[in-house]
Amino acid sequence: MTTARLSATASVLSAVAVGVLLGGCSGSVTVEKSKPTVSADKLAATVSERLAAQTGRPKPRITCPEDLAGKAGTTTRCTLTADDGSTLGVTVTVTSVDGKQVDFGIKADDKASPPAN
Repeated sequence: MTTARLSATASVLSAVAVGVLLGGCSGSVTVEKSKPTVSADKLAATVSERLAAQTGRPKPRITCPEDLAGKAGTTTRCTLTADDGSTLGVTVTVTSVDGKQVDFGIKADDKASPPAN
């Protein structure tokens, strides 16, 4: 049973990764501060929405450890966590900033990490 469950999780995470890599997922957020920054919570929600739209699957659980500074080239690493606890890293990179509008690209890692014991 464990092997089938891991295979199913790997398939789901692989589908997310392939969908993101092939489709070139991106996002955009308007912020309310004088120095544009996307909060970690808002970033996680936007990444989750974009990945779901790109792959046609339900919104994945995404966590981002820090706010994203609105400066082109700035990156942060978020984590997609599957139902069984396996994870997939997601890199978010600011592509442009126009006033309070922060645009960013999303790229999932090629391989998932197994669940912690």
